Amino acid sequence: MAKDRFHNIVRTALEKEGWQITADPYYINIDDVDFEIDIAAEQLLAAEQDGQKIAVEIKSFISPSNVSEFHTALGQFLNYRDALNKIEPERQLYLAVRVPIYQGFFQRKFIAEAVVRYQLRLVIYDVEREVIIRWI
Repeated sequence: MAKDRFHNIVRTALEKEGWQITADPYYINIDDVDFEIDIAAEQLLAAEQDGQKIAVEIKSFISPSNVSEFHTALGQFLNYRDALNKIEPERQLYLAVRVPIYQGFFQRKFIAEAVVRYQLRLVIYDVEREVIIRWI
């Protein structure tokens, strides 16, 4: 599978925040179905004994239809989350989107309600500065 256009930017942004990239991409197999999540990372938190683990699926939203890309992203997110719950329930899944997509498309009422309804975790990143702006 081809890497997302902003893959390396998100990876760099995660590393700047102290995340250790443990898989790129992160391959998992559940019940004879293969999944490929863009990045797996771990960050050791000083206040905790155990490391926090995440997986990040990166979406560009550069096609003519943001709605179509959202459908794909949501479907992938739900499948990946179900798969992770079976093999690594402590790993939290995030969908990474660029700041302008979050500030525009993701603020539309229907999309914002879908994010809440399906309990999507989001990581918002700045392409120019290669940093994470917000974790939701």
